[in-house]
Amino acid sequence: MTDERSHLRTTFNQVALLYDQVRPGYPKALFDDVVSLSGITPPGRILEIGCGTGQATVPFAGRGYRILCIELGENLGLVAQQKLAIYPLVEVRIGAFEDWPVEKNAFDLVISATAFHWLDPTIAYKKTAQALSIGGALALFWNEHVYSDASNGFFEEVQELYCRFVPELVKDEKPLTREYEVPSKIGEIEQTGLFGKVTYRSYQWDAKYETATYLNLLNTYSGHLNLDSVKRARFFDALAELIDTKFNGSVTKGYLTTLIDAANLDMI
Repeated sequence: MTDERSHLRTTFNQVALLYDQVRPGYPKALFDDVVSLSGITPPGRILEIGCGTGQATVPFAGRGYRILCIELGENLGLVAQQKLAIYPLVEVRIGAFEDWPVEKNAFDLVISATAFHWLDPTIAYKKTAQALSIGGALALFWNEHVYSDASNGFFEEVQELYCRFVPELVKDEKPLTREYEVPSKIGEIEQTGLFGKVTYRSYQWDAKYETATYLNLLNTYSGHLNLDSVKRARFFDALAELIDTKFNGSVTKGYLTTLIDAANLDMI
């Protein structure tokens, strides 16, 4: 892992409370599908990699599962601990998953919500397979920003502001990805040779943000957090003016939530 990437994955810890307030959650259907595909029943044991503030943990905790959460960020983990205190079967440990002493064959399900991509895949997949019991499953899910008619051209127009104020955040100037163009990432799991059948599911939905809330959302993204404070303030001022004057003070953002479920081969 590069030094820059190692730094970026820790930036969320700076804004733990804001992260919990404004980051989008996940559709209920996803949690139903994870349970159905994995076959886990209470009080089955779940390992969650990178629980953040517990946004994806609560739906599983409420179903009566035993959950061990590993969270790199201390502030994020503390928020999760407070939120999950009402669930006695849930434990949140602070630390890097890479450093966690793996409990072999101890979990019926391993989950990771918008966190697994921050790990070194050569370590993460093998360690995950080691942690799974016979018949266990791995479920990875995350939100992708995709095109939505409800956005009314905002994201096409805002690209000009990115190019003018923060060109370092502009990866390319291609149009927003359509739902059907989002890669499934199934191949990455299959190439490890550690898992059996891999299942893909996706869920498209929209979220509406008022100006202040949308700026707060951007303030939880690693790239925006890493900006010089003066540059970020100027960019946000221009962005707020655009939203307030041309988009009636609100932004609608399209999301595609992707779920990958993989069965354990019990090869490790």
